[in-house]
Amino acid sequence: MRAFLRLAAALALAALAAPAALAAFPDKPLRIIVPFAPGGGTDAITRSLGIGLGEALGQPVIVDNKPGAGTIIGTDAVAKSAPDGYTLLMATFAHAVNPALQPKLPYDTDKAFAPVALIGVSPNVLVVRADRPYKTVAELIAAARAKPGALTFASQGNGTSAHLAGELFKSLAKVDINHVPYRGAGPAMTDLLGGQVDMMFATAAAARPFVSAGKMRALAVTTAHRSPAYAAVPTLAEAGVPGYAAESWYGLYAVAGTPRDVIARLNDAVRRAVKAEAFVKQTQSEGLAVDVGAPEALDRYVRAEEMRWRKVVKDGNIKAD
Repeated sequence: MRAFLRLAAALALAALAAPAALAAFPDKPLRIIVPFAPGGGTDAITRSLGIGLGEALGQPVIVDNKPGAGTIIGTDAVAKSAPDGYTLLMATFAHAVNPALQPKLPYDTDKAFAPVALIGVSPNVLVVRADRPYKTVAELIAAARAKPGALTFASQGNGTSAHLAGELFKSLAKVDINHVPYRGAGPAMTDLLGGQVDMMFATAAAARPFVSAGKMRALAVTTAHRSPAYAAVPTLAEAGVPGYAAESWYGLYAVAGTPRDVIARLNDAVRRAVKAEAFVKQTQSEGLAVDVGAPEALDRYVRAEEMRWRKVVKDGNIKAD
């Protein structure tokens, strides 16, 4: 009987302690894993967000870069961490595409993570060298149809947003253009400027200095709506490719099983962090349209992305590097 009473007392104390523990979250530094190397757009966005998150949560936020295997190494590290809200993942386009490109992922994309918040979306920009004769998307399509297989588009690698944006363009515009993958955006942009390739669906941030300097011409943005960063540039749908939409995006995830109260606290902190001056300045340079909603909004968005890009990957017989 005494043993039973001791057990009941212990359970009662545990039940009282659980809400207190949740109320105390966070009581130590948080870590956001970025599955890319330092210095890129995702790293910059995460570090800017981390400053605001730290202020909103009252704890330091550490950015931990774990690049490799098309974001799988860093993503898997988060999947294997404790579901306590202290280890987060900054996910991108690759998170939705990898299930189609990599049939044997070490984690289940749909079950291993708990959505926290969609941060925002940004366009890729269809660019050509400034001295090329194509001044509009219609002229580019006409040139591609006149010489099937003659034009080329660069990307930073197989399965990247630039590659799949090009594959979607090929499908919807009904053109035959050849993909030329590079190991990184830098070499791809260099060869585009050098005339070795004809076009690229570059990120908004990477294209901006060359467009501003008059070295590249922006023909269209890939998002469904015009980008504030390229206000005068039409969308591909407006420019003659109906139904076209391809977005780069950033979304914050915790580990599946993280308490709902903790997810709600993190979501609220993200809503406050995106209003911080440092983050607003960073989003302007990235062309990011910030749109923070409920955790469920990120889940719906990414599941729809998974379905859409799975078809593009299958139809194009696309393989990962």
